[in-house]
Amino acid sequence: MEHWTDRIVGDRMTVDQQFTDRVESSPFSRQQWGLVMTAIEFEIEHPTDDEAARLVADTSALPSVMPELDSMDEHPMAGPGGSDSPGGRDGSGDSVLGGIKDALGLGGDGDDADLDEERLAAAERLADEYAAELQAHLEETDRWSTVRAAAAESDQ
Repeated sequence: MEHWTDRIVGDRMTVDQQFTDRVESSPFSRQQWGLVMTAIEFEIEHPTDDEAARLVADTSALPSVMPELDSMDEHPMAGPGGSDSPGGRDGSGDSVLGGIKDALGLGGDGDDADLDEERLAAAERLADEYAAELQAHLEETDRWSTVRAAAAESDQ
């Protein structure tokens, strides 16, 4: 049986394009946001209730990908100055130097845990905004009730 999320692949692609400006103004590069999205599962709460039904982002797996975001900072895929984020974790703007300092244990100033929590919270907020925008898109295209019905079926 087809899972309800399979029915919204095209809708997600549309929302991805519309969501680009929010990603660009976030603390994440496009590559980092792509990784964040791999850790997010979408669920529909109360799919049979017209009023209470809501598309939500399950972000419980996000902590498992957060360390990889840091390595993306240290090794940007876009080449010199290519990442949208400002340098490495040490904030110096020089991700190679920041990576070397971290490897030697010299880069940490005790703020890494705070930075990780801030990034996790930012990823969760952005995921919630994405879920709201995806639901709004489904409602605007008159697909929300069909998707909710499919979600209710797959819950059984």
